[in-house]
Amino acid sequence: MANPEPLSIKPIVVSSSLRTLAYEALKTAITNMDIYGRPDEVRLDERKLSQDLGVSRTPVREALTVLEQEGFVRSEARRGVFVVRKNKREIVGMIHAWAALESMAARLACTRASDAQLRELSESFPEFFSGTQASQIDEYSGANIRFHQTIIRLGHCEAIAELTGNLLVHVRAIRNAALRHADRAESSMREHVAIIAALQARDADLAERLVRDHGLGLAHHVDLYGDHLD
Repeated sequence: MANPEPLSIKPIVVSSSLRTLAYEALKTAITNMDIYGRPDEVRLDERKLSQDLGVSRTPVREALTVLEQEGFVRSEARRGVFVVRKNKREIVGMIHAWAALESMAARLACTRASDAQLRELSESFPEFFSGTQASQIDEYSGANIRFHQTIIRLGHCEAIAELTGNLLVHVRAIRNAALRHADRAESSMREHVAIIAALQARDADLAERLVRDHGLGLAHHVDLYGDHLD
């Protein structure tokens, strides 16, 4: 009996897994960063990053290369690596894209999410029903982002989840910054409560419209108050 054809297996390279871990850690850190809450550019120090992550500079450098390809960072000769910041026009465009995707996720959630998942919305986000004070904005900002991520998740559409993933780094930062302007936090909470009611009623048309209008409201806010982004 002839020997079976051997499997074509490449040796496991330790640095490959370290690169992946470094990539995931850096992407998470960048996503959670308040990019637009500070006037100066955010420069990434490769040596410090390697020290913080407890790995050599090689996997960090490789991870930064992938992040640059994905548009999260940019490399400048003799200056270093910087977190990418978008101008106002680009940000408004990204918010429009997010609003289109999230509103479709809301429509899908009305038919795909379980009764338990929709009921849990009220329990998972008590901040929206109790109100918040200026001193609690940071805490509310976290709940705000989790809410929008939850709508994406409840849509049970992998394509939408993937497409919104790379938008999140900019949309998150802009949403957090916007909550500190005018009465944006109060209006945001009211709109969230209405969205939850529409989802729990499984009113797909209303849920889609409310989520889309909520996103367009953020885009309008950036148009009014985002001159520092130009």
